[in-house]
Parts: sequence; C-alpha cells; structure tokens
Amino acid sequence: MFDLYIANKNYSSWSLRPWVLMKALNIPFNEHVMPFEGGIGESHATFTRFSPSGLVPCLVDSDAEVAIWDSLAIVEYLAETYPSVWPEDKAARAWARCASAEMHSGFGALRAECPMNCGVRVGLKELSAGLSNNLERLDTLWQEGLERFGGPFLAGEQLSAVDAFYAPVAFRVQTFNLPLSEASQAYIQRLLAHPAMEEWYQAALAEIWREPMHEQDTIKNATLLNDYRTV
Repeated sequence: MFDLYIANKNYSSWSLRPWVLMKALNIPFNEHVMPFEGGIGESHATFTRFSPSGLVPCLVDSDAEVAIWDSLAIVEYLAETYPSVWPEDKAARAWARCASAEMHSGFGALRAECPMNCGVRVGLKELSAGLSNNLERLDTLWQEGLERFGGPFLAGEQLSAVDAFYAPVAFRVQTFNLPLSEASQAYIQRLLAHPAMEEWYQAALAEIWREPMHEQDTIKNATLLNDYRTV
C-alpha cells in the first residue's frame, strides 16, 4: 500500500502533482497531510521523519519498504506498476516526459512571483520580463501538445503525468489572473474542472492553517482582491 505525505493543500504545489495523478488514475493510497511549520526550513526536522530529504511530497511503498522523495521520481515509480501514468503512444510519451522535466526544473519566475495559494485572488502590480517569458513558453508548449496529440489533455485523451505536473500552474493562473491565450485558458479550465482538482481545491479552502511566509510571498508584488477560504 502507498502512503503519500504532502503539505498544506493551499500552498504545496509539489505535493499536488502526485496526489492529483493518483486520484485521477484511481491509484489507491493513504494520505498524510503534514502542515508547514513556520516555513519550509522549520518543517525540515519534522519532515525527515518520513522523507529522507526533509521535503514533500514523499511516497512510501510499505510493501517494498521504499521511500521516494521527489515528485518526478514518484511518477516514474508509479509508472512501473501503472502504465497509464504516461501516454501509451511512444511519441506522446516522450513529449510528455520532456514537458514534465521542463516544469520540474524550470519556470523560475512563475514559481518565485506567483506562489501557489489556492484560496485567494490577487491582482499583480506588474508583469516582469521573466514572468512574461515563462507565460509565453507555457502557451507555446501547451498548444504544441494539444494540437499534436489532439487533446483534450496535453498528451492526448487521458489525463497523464504531464497534466499533473502543470496542475499547480492552473491554480496559479486562477489566483493571479495570468494572461494566456484562449486555448491555454480553455485547457486550464478543463484541469480545474477535473474531479480530482476540485477535490483538492475544496480541501484547500477548508484548511485552518495560515503560513505567514507563503501569505507574504503571495502579495509581495500584488494586491489581495478576495479570500475564499472558509475558515
């Protein structure tokens, strides 16, 4: 049985990736939510109890006595047992792996300037050159996948790991009202409407935790417009 350790659903973009993939593909797991304790650094000591890196997400396969502590590694580990994690078509699978790896290591301006904070809506004060470049690349990449493999998801008919890797971007676009093409906005709406994404979102809204560092980062270059969290 799998045990998936994640942090706050409102903030933890890395945790969202394997969680939404496993939910969408009906891969059974036990969920363990471990809230951030005053910031990522202060959580390290607690997180090392289950994660060798002291970071989340971390997937523990109790049957094999294995811990996998990186989101991309988790996806590949799951794919060994569940082939539907990646597209069946070889070309689509190669593209999906490249696009996932690009998200895993890139888009630094998007991460830094638009942290995931599902429950709020903010207005950016300015769109930096770096963020503009990231959004332009997203448009190009997403439209390539949608057009080449026929949609409605990035690598074909079924939601796969590549969509899970870009799921946090959908929440970021919603929170910061980021400008993207009509085709990209339509894809984002499909992601947000997926039952697994909706389940995550509703749980995020109901969380009682507020982590000051994440809250401050959200509005460092933006104005708070609405807070939809229920607690």
